[in-house]
Amino acid sequence: MFIVALKMLMGDRAKYIGIILGLTFASFIIIQQASIFIGLMARTFGFISDTSQANIWVMNPRVQYIDDVKPLVDTELFRVRGIEGVSWAVPLYKGLIKARLRDGNFQNCVLIGIDDSTLIGAPPILLEGNIRDLRLTDGIIVNSVGAEDKLAIVIPGYEKRPLRVGDTIELNDNRAVVVGICKISRTFQAQPVIYTTFNRAVRFAPAERKVLSFILVQSANGINPEKLCKRIRALTGLAAYTRSQFATLTVNYFLRYTGIPVNFGVAIILGFIIGIAIAGQTFYNFTLDNLRYFGTFKAMGANNTLLTKMVLLQSFIVGTIGWGIGIGAASIFGIVSKGTELSFLLPWQLVLGSYIGILLICLFAATLSIRRVKKLEPAIVFKI
Repeated sequence: MFIVALKMLMGDRAKYIGIILGLTFASFIIIQQASIFIGLMARTFGFISDTSQANIWVMNPRVQYIDDVKPLVDTELFRVRGIEGVSWAVPLYKGLIKARLRDGNFQNCVLIGIDDSTLIGAPPILLEGNIRDLRLTDGIIVNSVGAEDKLAIVIPGYEKRPLRVGDTIELNDNRAVVVGICKISRTFQAQPVIYTTFNRAVRFAPAERKVLSFILVQSANGINPEKLCKRIRALTGLAAYTRSQFATLTVNYFLRYTGIPVNFGVAIILGFIIGIAIAGQTFYNFTLDNLRYFGTFKAMGANNTLLTKMVLLQSFIVGTIGWGIGIGAASIFGIVSKGTELSFLLPWQLVLGSYIGILLICLFAATLSIRRVKKLEPAIVFKI
């Protein structure tokens, strides 16, 4: 009987293809928009992920997310270093600075100052140069995206070329020499990122009384990072988070105070509505057109349970095929957009969740059809 159900489904080619196209479009919209949303949220804490040498971040208790820098006094670093369970603690500077390019234009950049002695906080991947070159006079390392685009050198009469090792730029009227090009996660604001040593970053940046943005801490062996965070909070009054906690804090800020979730949520809901409206209606019409066959099966002794399983099998097949094509198209979209400003991240949780979502759409459509089949009288066969 299940084979007969599949032959009934595929026999009506027009409705069969219509159902699959509706589910394909719905799954594509849901997966594509959700993937862009997840990728965008991942960019908000990209700097936290890149700075992986420490497992605890210490900061001003009023900090709400990674870019909400509220500096500390330098003495806080020594207080944190003296806490039991801390293996090491180093300073980190993070702020905005204007870079003056060779053509006279200015570009806002993110300036990162890492510990002078250990160079902890350095970018994860160096494409050119050596991290130790930061100790050279006025040395800086620039991220590859910024070097190729917003910090690229424009010479009148010549083509625009990327910033290279050996080039110089001005940072707040200070000479800076590019000693390396790095690859880091794209930032939420898409600004060029410049790395240098902590003391040099303080010299480059506008003068402030407090210059310590964050304290990077590594817990000692055998010490639970979350318990150490609580100890740091109790003894210093500062905020202390593990990497994952700080990333969650950052994401929650953008979810709560920006319109990003609403905008993408509307698109995802629209995908469900499209799936229910198109696929559901088409599947329901398909069932109505085949009522005479279901009536025949009832007249031959098939009960409602068997007919229900047949309808569910049909909905499961079209749902799986439609979802498969949709996620394939969304994956191709993600591959094509890789390396561009468009964020796209497709985790396995979204793959599973989208499949369940499409099956729920099919279940809704099947439920409407099953109700009609259950009310069907076998005598309808003799009225046709």
